[in-house]
Amino acid sequence: MLSIDLRIDRAQRLLRMIEEDAPLLNVRLAPLSNEHQRAARLHAERLAQITREEIQRLLDEKATIDAVEMSPQAAD
Repeated sequence: MLSIDLRIDRAQRLLRMIEEDAPLLNVRLAPLSNEHQRAARLHAERLAQITREEIQRLLDEKATIDAVEMSPQAAD
């Protein structure tokens, strides 16, 4: 299983790629019908939103893990 930090990094890279690709997406979609353009843009926006939510979930999970690891442990 991938570490939480690696999963966060991968999700952040995916989001950056989606966001940086927006201008090029418009160029690639230009030959398509309006309906297909709209569907493709909605898909890209939804993918970006899902990725943002995943990043937040992973960051919350990491914070929980860090809090548990930093809490004092009972001596044996």
